[in-house]
Amino acid sequence: MSQQRTDEVLGLVVHSLPTPGDSAGSSLSGRLKLLAILLACSLPVLVAYFVFYVVRPQGEAGFGELITPVRPVPQVQATGLDGAQQPLSSLKAQWLLVKVDGGACVQDCQKQLTVLRQFRLMLGKDMDRIDWLWLINDQAPVDVKLAASLKHDRATVLRVDADTLNIWLPTPADKSWKDYFFVVDPMGNTMMRFPSRLDSAGAAKAKRDMEHLLRASLPWDPPGR
Repeated sequence: MSQQRTDEVLGLVVHSLPTPGDSAGSSLSGRLKLLAILLACSLPVLVAYFVFYVVRPQGEAGFGELITPVRPVPQVQATGLDGAQQPLSSLKAQWLLVKVDGGACVQDCQKQLTVLRQFRLMLGKDMDRIDWLWLINDQAPVDVKLAASLKHDRATVLRVDADTLNIWLPTPADKSWKDYFFVVDPMGNTMMRFPSRLDSAGAAKAKRDMEHLLRASLPWDPPGR
């Protein structure tokens, strides 16, 4: 009787062992599912970019400069003017218009902030789908009146280190951040830049580009974070 029970236990152990083929199949299935999820997440953005840059009305040329590949938002902490920490990834789920400059921000810097605010307002009913940001790349103090004005105008102001900005907001070798306004999509990807010194004609062209992009992304990007 004892010998019979031992054989039964051994038999159960042997028959419960997985085969190498089962493990490999499970691993392959998991990878395929992961690829499918990544594709599903990326597809809306890819379709929007295709419509914006390829299927453009009347063969119009884009004014904004496409950044390829797109630059995903770094998983780092930024610092508000009050010293509070905030993850950059918390800015996702809205389109972003971004300016980078030092905290001193006099004359030309303030003028560009005004242009960025007005550019957002020019988008009318679509402006609620867009946040505008001033990212400060140094530790210089910000004028109290300027900070209050930006808060009133619903701007986001954060300090971000230069290494992070280089990764997220790239510029050509002979240019600096001050030369551009950057466009970040709702998934946190920096995908386009405009010249920061916009005249009336340039602002109209940039507005047209943003309208096309917002229209193309409307099916998957409703207003509001």
